[in-house]
Amino acid sequence: MILYLHGFRSSPQSFKARLLAARMAELGLADAYLCPQLPASPREAIAVAQQLIAVHAGAPLSLIGSSLGGYYATWLAEQTGCRAVLLNPAVHAARDLATQVGKTTAYHSNAPFEFRPEYVDELKALEIPHITDPQRYLLMAATGDEVLDWREMVAHYPHAHHCIIQGSDHGISEFADYLDRVLAFCGIPVSSKV
Repeated sequence: MILYLHGFRSSPQSFKARLLAARMAELGLADAYLCPQLPASPREAIAVAQQLIAVHAGAPLSLIGSSLGGYYATWLAEQTGCRAVLLNPAVHAARDLATQVGKTTAYHSNAPFEFRPEYVDELKALEIPHITDPQRYLLMAATGDEVLDWREMVAHYPHAHHCIIQGSDHGISEFADYLDRVLAFCGIPVSSKV
């Protein structure tokens, strides 16, 4: 099973989430891909992910997290011992999102989105200062990320598998070129239809 965790103000309608869903369906594995809408509260977002993991207990699990979802994926991977692919992950989420407190809208809808002050503390509670098994992680970091510093990502995941993308952007616009590499790391056979 692959559990995809989207980023801040994002959704299952994000570019990368839709590409992954389509590729998993093409491989005949649509039922092995989950991408929930995560609540604004980090504590509640983790609870949603943990509930899905519990429901699918026994199935091999891999996490894919983008931006804030990468921060969540790191915490969950450390709790479960599963593999995780991190796409331009937030490393210092409490610091970076402290400036985002307030009301706004989600990226893929006009739905109201509120990031409350207490959510910064919830992020602090999820901080993983050092990963325990770097070989379980694949970091994809774009040097052209306009939101987060790719060098902080590399420093936070030493000895992990690294894929440094020269240029690009926070959303990894050319993510389609990396789909099969990501899925292969998650243990999905991508050379032929399943």
